[in-house]
Amino acid sequence: MGRIDRIFQDCRTQGRKPLMPFVVAGDPSLERLGPTLAAMEAAGAAIVEIGIPFSDPIADGPVIAEAMHRALQRGVTPDAVMEVVRQARASLRMGLVAMVSVSIVDRCGGPAFVERLAAAGFDGLIVPDADLEAVEPLVKAAERLDMAFAMLVAPTTTDARLHRLLDSCRGFVYLLARAGITGERQEAPEVEALVARVRRHTRLPLAVGFGISTAEHVQAVCRHADAAIVGSSLVRRMAAGEDAGTVVRGLLA
Repeated sequence: MGRIDRIFQDCRTQGRKPLMPFVVAGDPSLERLGPTLAAMEAAGAAIVEIGIPFSDPIADGPVIAEAMHRALQRGVTPDAVMEVVRQARASLRMGLVAMVSVSIVDRCGGPAFVERLAAAGFDGLIVPDADLEAVEPLVKAAERLDMAFAMLVAPTTTDARLHRLLDSCRGFVYLLARAGITGERQEAPEVEALVARVRRHTRLPLAVGFGISTAEHVQAVCRHADAAIVGSSLVRRMAAGEDAGTVVRGLLA
């Protein structure tokens, strides 16, 4: 059983729903990533998604896209991100999941890149732009290494595609609260119907992201799903100089 499986199992036993913050590695600086992860764990985060900067984000709104651009301008590379994670891993109990473009994965060897992520201390990965037809080698590598591998399920996903996506998931499933791109929203998302629909076909934990911006949103999502993912709101506030631990604590209030 991998770390992500154990975390969700423990949370279920304890009757709580984990918060999964998203950070862009290298923004506001790569040197801050290790302390940021430690602060998030101390504040109550169970799993953190670490975005590996990419020049052409597929579904990211302006906040995350701009953060990735700033990180790339600072010279942040996948190797550099893995080195920071490697150094931080020993002092962290929480799960670490890489969010990475398939172009990076393919360029760095496909399954061999998954092995490098595992060796660096990552417990899973999300490849949001991966072609479902070609994802099997990555899934097999993740399975062999006890890593999570999450595919994205949108409200518009057809039943036929849903079954194929779920077959490729390990550890958890990433549900999109809304179709479109990431970004902050004022209103809490309505996810009950999507969660119920997907729940009929899998026993894997269901984590919901896209537009989850406030503690109220987190609470609304966790009434139905197994976890809430917060991205743009956190990335924006960290870029403005707010303390990551304080922000996470507020989202769990």
